[in-house]
Amino acid sequence: MKSFLLFIVLSLPILGVFAQPSERFTSRQDYIEMWKDEAVAQMVRYGVPASITLAQGLLESGSGNSELAKYANNHFGIKCHGWDGPGVYKDDDKRDECFRKYTNAFESFEDHSKFLAHRERYSELFTLEVTDYESWANGLRKAGYATNPKYANLLIELIESNGLYQFDRMDVTSVDNEPIKLIALSQNKLVLPKIEATRHTIQTHFKTDYVLAKKGDTYYKVAKEFEMALWQLYKYNDCNNSTKLIAGERIYLQPKRNKVNSKTHIVKEGETLRSIAQLKGVKLKKIIRKNDLTLDSQITVGQKIRLK
Repeated sequence: MKSFLLFIVLSLPILGVFAQPSERFTSRQDYIEMWKDEAVAQMVRYGVPASITLAQGLLESGSGNSELAKYANNHFGIKCHGWDGPGVYKDDDKRDECFRKYTNAFESFEDHSKFLAHRERYSELFTLEVTDYESWANGLRKAGYATNPKYANLLIELIESNGLYQFDRMDVTSVDNEPIKLIALSQNKLVLPKIEATRHTIQTHFKTDYVLAKKGDTYYKVAKEFEMALWQLYKYNDCNNSTKLIAGERIYLQPKRNKVNSKTHIVKEGETLRSIAQLKGVKLKKIIRKNDLTLDSQITVGQKIRLK
């Protein structure tokens, strides 16, 4: 007995060294609160009901607690089919299946919307009323999103028990700082406000199409005018939904170049790394890399910035 007790006492410090602190557990309500705004934003951009997005996120990621969500930022269990980005491997229907890996969870939400919107087998879903979550849930199951025969019922139970349907009827939200009214009254359909085309003139800089921003423009308005997804303009112009457009600024409609003919640029008063990237038509990340800078680096008047 003494020998056994001595072994236990001696083992305690060793066990303490290897003990790891437990990771924070996210509850359903925490997850809903965290991602409801993004789910509504995705509904505005692509037409996928916010309730469906939230329910699928809750179910597929275990409210954000699954290993796939924590270590690959994959909240919807989307596999690598047709994917040229990084992946992680885990057993699912088969052993060592590849799942998409994202830089952050926002990319996962965006990719989920595009995954549904850009595939023919889900096309019938987008003819449904945006508030008809039951038909959406059944349609997802019928189209083969998941193999579980109870998948639709699981989504519907999550939507109804957590009141997620309320997010399909939001009165007002905003995307790109542009107020968007979600009218879901007469026919329960998602209706976006009509935006009159401002008829920007497309110009070209180093084989890249762009337009010049006019007073009152937003990325949302320009995206609608040229029938583009909002995320495309953000990506092509190195910006996000908090970026304000300035009249006269270039808005690229295609990916900018990795390099241009000019070797360098001398920084002028008021310029930033992004404004130089927009002026020269070069991807911001390329300028940062060529000059050994970071996104937050401060530049000064007269500084020489390498472009190639």
